[in-house]
Amino acid sequence: MYLRLFVILVIVSLHGHISIIMASDPDPIQDFCIPNPKFGSIKTLAHLSILPCKNSSEATTDDFIFSGLKSSGNFTKTGLATIPVNPTVFPGLNTLGMSFVRADLKVGAINPPHFHPRATEITYVVEGSVYSGFVDSSNRVFARVIEQGEVMVFPRGLMHFQMNVGKKPATVLGSFNSQNPGSQKIPSAIFGSGINVELLEKAFGMSSKQIGTMKRRFNPKTLK
Repeated sequence: MYLRLFVILVIVSLHGHISIIMASDPDPIQDFCIPNPKFGSIKTLAHLSILPCKNSSEATTDDFIFSGLKSSGNFTKTGLATIPVNPTVFPGLNTLGMSFVRADLKVGAINPPHFHPRATEITYVVEGSVYSGFVDSSNRVFARVIEQGEVMVFPRGLMHFQMNVGKKPATVLGSFNSQNPGSQKIPSAIFGSGINVELLEKAFGMSSKQIGTMKRRFNPKTLK
C-alpha cells in the first residue's frame, strides 16, 4: 500500500514539474533564430512559431540591434507611455526567452495595477522617483519609492503597480524572462471586459449606477 502511495506521489510530482516546464518559454535549439522575411512579415507572436529562421550566415549585426527606445511612446490620459519590445518589432529576440519595455510617466502619472501571467519582471529606474510595488498571494504589499539607478523585481503572475511621485517625469525600463509575458490590467479586466453587472455589484458593494460609471471609465476604447 505504501509503495503504491509513493508511486502515485511521484507521478503527481513529475506531472507538476512537467507542467511548470511546459508553461515556460522553450529552450532554443540553436544560437539564434531570426525569422526569415522571405516567408512573410511577423504579424503576431503566435505567428512566429510557423516562420522558419533565416540561414545564420545571412544574419547581420543590425538583426541584434533595436533603436526604438530613444524617445518615449505616446502618452495615455493617465500620463503613461509605453513601448513594449518583443520579437514582433525586434526579431533578434526570437527564441531567446526575453522581452522588455520602456515606460515613461508624467508627474503624478500611474502604471495601474496589472500582472504578467507568463513572466517575472525586473524594473530599472532610468530617471525619476517611482513608487513601485507588488502584492503577494496573502495580500501583503511590498512597496516603496525607488530612485534613479535602483532595480525592483516583480514576481511572475503577481499584481504590481507604479506611480511617479517625483517633481519631474520618470523613465523606467522593464525586462521580462519571456518573449511573450502577457499583460492584464486589473481595472480593465474587471470593469472593461463585460462581466455581469449584478456580480460586480455584489462583489464590490456598489450600485448599478456606480458600476456603470466604472465600466465607462475602463472601457478599452476610452483608455487610449
